[in-house]
Amino acid sequence: MIQAMSAKGLRITEQRRTLARLFADAVGFLNPKDVYLGLALKHPGLSYDTVYRNLRILQEMGILEQFLFEDGVKFRMGCYGSHHHHHHMICLECHTIIPLEFCPMHNLEIPDTFQIVRHSFEVYGYCEKCRKQDLAQVVSA
Repeated sequence: MIQAMSAKGLRITEQRRTLARLFADAVGFLNPKDVYLGLALKHPGLSYDTVYRNLRILQEMGILEQFLFEDGVKFRMGCYGSHHHHHHMICLECHTIIPLEFCPMHNLEIPDTFQIVRHSFEVYGYCEKCRKQDLAQVVSA
């Protein structure tokens, strides 16, 4: 993350180093409050605005990916090796992410009168492992 920020011309501050460590150590997703609390431990006086601004910048640069869950927006490191446009299938139980290497938008008929600026497409459900665990729990009950 530090290399990507530097390559994009961002100044590498101690706050951004801590932010990078926070995401590197994270298992799964972080919401903005998690990020704020993690950064505030080392950087007292940090504002929510600073956290949101950095999350937005890193998301716009493709370093972080943003996902909308029922309980709010969450972030994680971007998919490695996928530097092209793609979407995701996300397990609601274990948060496994499976990249979709195609874009469903290509199959839609968009009226010529509408200009698309951006879009997102995420599929939420349960992976095979989590489905098997749930089935095993039902059978054993």
